[in-house]
Parts: sequence; C-alpha cells; structure tokens
Amino acid sequence: MFFDNWMGLLRVVIIGTLAYTALVLLLRVTGKRTLSKMNAFDLVVTVALGSTLATVLLSKDVALAEGVVAFTLLVLLQYAITWLSVRSDRVRSLVKAEPCLLLRDGQFLREAMRRERVTEDEVQAAARAQGIASLDDAAAAVLETDGSLSVIRRASSPVLP
Repeated sequence: MFFDNWMGLLRVVIIGTLAYTALVLLLRVTGKRTLSKMNAFDLVVTVALGSTLATVLLSKDVALAEGVVAFTLLVLLQYAITWLSVRSDRVRSLVKAEPCLLLRDGQFLREAMRRERVTEDEVQAAARAQGIASLDDAAAAVLETDGSLSVIRRASSPVLP
C-alpha cells in the first residue's frame, strides 16, 4: 500500500524528468501565446496537459513516447485553434469571450454585472488596485476576456499614489 518497489520509484523519477522536460520544450517552442493568460479553451488544454503528465508519470501502461505524442497533439491543437482564431472571426467568437462593460461614468451596469456574475465589491477592489479611490473617478470598468477587471480613469481624475 505504501511502497511496492524501488524500480517503481525510479521509473517515476526518470519518466517524470523526461516527460516534464519534453513538455517544457514543447511549450517554449510554441511561443508565449501558449502560456498567456487563459481563456476557457486555454484552461481546458492546460488541464489536459496536466492530466497527461500525471498519466505518463504514474501509469506503467503508458510509454514515455506515447505521452510525448499526446503532449505534442494537445499543443499543436491549441496552436491550430489560436492560429485560426487570429484569422477567423467565427472561430474567435467560438473560442474567446468578448470583453464586457460593467461600469460607465461611475454607474454600475447591473444587468451586465448579473450576467457576468461580478459584484460591486469586485469592481471597487479593481478600481482601488488601479489607484482609483472613488468610482466617480472611473470612466469605465471592463471584464476582460481572461477574467480580469480593467478600470479606466476619467481624464480629469487625480492619480493616487
């Protein structure tokens, strides 16, 4: 239950090191986009990569070569989808969410906030994080495609230190 044999542990160390190295190399080769802030599609690919790594590490039924092929397939599919989304509005609309305006001229857009499940406190915290003490000083607050909140200061508003 706690220990089978030394060969099993050695296999995990060797295969884990090689699989991890292969995954890091694949991610570096495919560029920064693969490692950028995640949308829903990127999250799925990341979870799949992690699951594949765990399977390669812990299952004696999956060879290292099969795991590397699985990593490569997932990364190439992610690359293909991002390549297509840059070139096709239709693919982009399927893969990426659109930014959503939550606050305009200091006033909450409550229907948009309800639809996006964002609270007033979250918008206020994002404003404070960007040096805006009062929402009266905010021109807009936007829920970005990666889930972050951006608050845009009115042109005439002072900047807090």
